[in-house]
Amino acid sequence: MRDTAVTTRTRAVTTRTRAALLASLLWLGGAHAAAQEVPASVSKQQMQGLDEQVQEIKSEVLAIAAELARLEEKLLYPSNTQVAVFVALAPGETFRLDSVQLRLDGEPVARHIYRFEELEALRKGGVQRLYTGNVSTGDHRLDVAMAGKGPGGEELSATESFRFSKDAEPELVGLTLSGAPSIRVGGW
Repeated sequence: MRDTAVTTRTRAVTTRTRAALLASLLWLGGAHAAAQEVPASVSKQQMQGLDEQVQEIKSEVLAIAAELARLEEKLLYPSNTQVAVFVALAPGETFRLDSVQLRLDGEPVARHIYRFEELEALRKGGVQRLYTGNVSTGDHRLDVAMAGKGPGGEELSATESFRFSKDAEPELVGLTLSGAPSIRVGGW
C-alpha cells in the first residue's frame, strides 16, 4: 500500500514538475520572441541587456530542471531501499558480449543488448549501470545470464545466481563478466 501511495505521489510531482518546466520554457520563448520584435526606438545596448537576461533565465531554468531530476531520483529510489547493479568486463577480455539479463528474486528487472560502442567502452574499463530499483531489507537472489561470442566465433553463455543481503544503506552490486565464460559478483 505504501509503495502505491509513493508511486502515485511521485507521478503527481513528476507531472507537475514537467508542466512547470514546459510553461517556463514557453514563457522564455515568448519573451525572447517579443524581444526580437521591439520597435526601432530600442537601442542596441537595451537589446543586448534583454538577451543577457533571457540567457540568465534559461540557465536558471536548466539548473532547476537538473535539481528536480536529482530530487525525483531521490524520491523514486530512497537510499534505504535502493539497489543498483553495475556491469564491467574483466581486464583484457576479447569476447563479444551480446546481452545481459537480470532477475531479482525471480522477477525480470533488466535486459540489455550491447551495441559496438558500448562494448568498446566496457573493454576500455568502463562500467555500466544496468539496473536501479527498490527492494526491502533482507536477503535477495540475483540471477544473471550473459550471452556472447568467443574470439573464434563460438557461442558463449553463462548463468549464475548470487545472494546478497540488503540493509538500510544503498546496495551497490558489481558484476564482472569474462569470456571463460564466468560471472563474478562483488560489492562496489
